[in-house]
Amino acid sequence: MAADTTDIDDIREQAQRWLADDPDPASRDELTAVLDGLPASAPELADRFAGPLTFGTAGLRGPLRAGPNGMNLAVVTQAAAGLVGWLAAQGGTGPLVIGYDARHGSRQFAERTAQVATGAGRPALLLPRPLPTPVLAYAVRHLGGVAGVMVTASHNPPQDNGYKVYLGAELGGALGAGAQIVPPADAGIEAAIRSVGPLTQVPLGQPGQVLGDDLVAAYVEQATAVIDPEGPRDLTVAYTPLHGVGAAVLTAVFARAGFPVPGVVPDQAEPDPAFPTVSFPNPEEPGAVDRLIALADSTGADLAIANDPDADRCAVVVRDGAGDGGQTWRMLRGDEVGVLLADHLMRRGVTGLYATTIVSSSLLRAMCAARGLPYDETLTGFKWIVRAGGGSAPLVFGYEEALGYCVAPEHVRDKDGITAALTVAELAAGLKTQGRTLTDRLDELAAEFGVHHTDQLSVRVDDLRVITDAMARIRAATPTALLGQSVDSVRDLLPESDVVILRTAKARVVIRPSGTEPKLKAYLEVVEPVVDGDVPTARSRAAQAVAALRGEIAAALGL
Repeated sequence: MAADTTDIDDIREQAQRWLADDPDPASRDELTAVLDGLPASAPELADRFAGPLTFGTAGLRGPLRAGPNGMNLAVVTQAAAGLVGWLAAQGGTGPLVIGYDARHGSRQFAERTAQVATGAGRPALLLPRPLPTPVLAYAVRHLGGVAGVMVTASHNPPQDNGYKVYLGAELGGALGAGAQIVPPADAGIEAAIRSVGPLTQVPLGQPGQVLGDDLVAAYVEQATAVIDPEGPRDLTVAYTPLHGVGAAVLTAVFARAGFPVPGVVPDQAEPDPAFPTVSFPNPEEPGAVDRLIALADSTGADLAIANDPDADRCAVVVRDGAGDGGQTWRMLRGDEVGVLLADHLMRRGVTGLYATTIVSSSLLRAMCAARGLPYDETLTGFKWIVRAGGGSAPLVFGYEEALGYCVAPEHVRDKDGITAALTVAELAAGLKTQGRTLTDRLDELAAEFGVHHTDQLSVRVDDLRVITDAMARIRAATPTALLGQSVDSVRDLLPESDVVILRTAKARVVIRPSGTEPKLKAYLEVVEPVVDGDVPTARSRAAQAVAALRGEIAAALGL
């Protein structure tokens, strides 16, 4: 009991020091209420002070709450001061470009970042309103920014927010110009953040320059340039931004490109940080696109498209097969959309490097090998994809299976759900003129290269020790056979990355913890040859094999 009392006293002391330096009256009131609840509130207080948020795969990301282990004005002030200090130490010149989405706190965090920048003597350019992440990534390049900050938690739950950092050409180099930070920049910024003194001593300047709509118009103009200006445009599209910030920009891009403006799910059209119609604001989650499918059905749409809340991801839903009531709808996997886009660009004669990640389908590799195009694969995350090949060939397309696609790296050097949606529409409209669909094109690719069936075993946890234990178990007792075939290759990417890769003659499994969510993920792939052009039978065999593989991997992980 004495130890418990001592722990509470230590945390109370930390909280009181935090209160004395917290610039936000609302956060101070929130933390004071938790302190007043002691000793019953000790577990919650301990969690808030378990450690500071650190720069990870996507910069800062965490729940909106007072204390160092949350997203709040104090944490953002410290992060901005560290970032601005690091930029100065590197000799970086030029403005800091700042964007934000419509989540709780996003605008306040963006404006505070601008004040910290100007207080340190650096110009700050603030996007004019809540806008998609790709617009910020574009703006860093377009405006010659030394760096960019995007305040967003992407597709995380409503109670979260986040802080992504991009570098301009001066500090990011040619490959990283307008791309998310990678080592050693992340560690350098993290160290600079930790060295920031009392927040009361961080100078705050003017709110910076709020950019005009001409920046958005420039993004729209460049986005429309990614497709053929003379191509077919007869396509009816249903769309949802999932209460995020994508609708205005996406519909403007479609209209500027000459497509009919997509119909938008009415009760998901406007930004809403509560995300009231979905249990989880991620188009991959069950039920998230139910309203989209209903709109597509009622309008006779050829295609249905969803963005995630910050519109850097793109989900594609297609009519597929026949159910009891006629055709049904299914969401294409990220790998399916990725290879469709790659194949489309290849058929258009786009030459250069095509890239994806170690957890994506191996089909893109096979396509590039057959067509004599350079290929590379990277660790997960677009910060790596856009640097694929190390400059050996210009990157022309990159994708990750988590619904992220980069169809125009010179436009946006990051995933961009808006230009991806437009390019999918271009492909679908062209196929429609031939009486064919996206699924028909997928069947063609399967007939040529075999069925590459991918799926995931994804487990969300409350206790991160579950993930640690599962990774330890797969390393200590690695399967020697999967689906009755010998495991002939085992790769462990530690210490560079916490990833284990298993391969057999026809299957591949990639196991890793998520970098942005409390999830353990196993990426599964089975390749089945197509015999005598019978794609449906090959697909059936592959689906059964992947289902069996999921069970074997779950058992091996102890899940």
